Amino acid sequence: MTTSQETPYVHDASPKSSDSPSPTMIYHRPSLHISLPILDIVHSAAGGHYSGAPVSDEDDQVFTSPGKHSSSMEGDDIVRDRIMADLKELYCCRPSKEIFERTWRPDAVFEDPLVKCEGYAQYAPQWFAMPKIFSKSETISSRVMSFTRLPRHLVYSQTQEYTFRYIGTKKRIDSIIVVELDEDYKIIRMTDQWSGKEFSSWFVVNLVRRANALVTPWFVGAPKA
Repeated sequence: MTTSQETPYVHDASPKSSDSPSPTMIYHRPSLHISLPILDIVHSAAGGHYSGAPVSDEDDQVFTSPGKHSSSMEGDDIVRDRIMADLKELYCCRPSKEIFERTWRPDAVFEDPLVKCEGYAQYAPQWFAMPKIFSKSETISSRVMSFTRLPRHLVYSQTQEYTFRYIGTKKRIDSIIVVELDEDYKIIRMTDQWSGKEFSSWFVVNLVRRANALVTPWFVGAPKA
């Protein structure tokens, strides 16, 4: 929520003369502007209209002193940077059990256009399969669009370039990634929307996505949770 500022509007109703009084200053207070909900941000970014201006991470909590407010904001920055660093490791084909223990809930949901995984036994193998498929994965760019405390959401854009193992073909994917967090700032749901597009609602497509989530663990193992 952006803060309101008093904007002066100068109204001079008197005729122009050397003896006329000084112009009257009339103040108008602009109405409060509410920041867009998370889904609106995603839709806007997907349509190429997101301006890149920072989205407020303020909530309705009342801080008793500027010092506490500042400390809380610094703590949020540390948490955000830690989550972003862990996700970058995953996207760069460097998964580890420690990342999942630190940043993910065991019952978390992970979705992208190819899979819909429910729980560690399904989502962890997807990440451990990546080094077997790609010889290299590089984050070209990454930008936080929103990080809020109520609700706890992280939204960011990312461009990732993958190099397929053995054949050397490169594939670049632009994504809008939405991360939902619990009270301990662990991931409970993560959606990776390629090119910012929503997932298909077609039954057959979603059936294939669920099948992919179930089949991958047969071929790729992951450390026990």
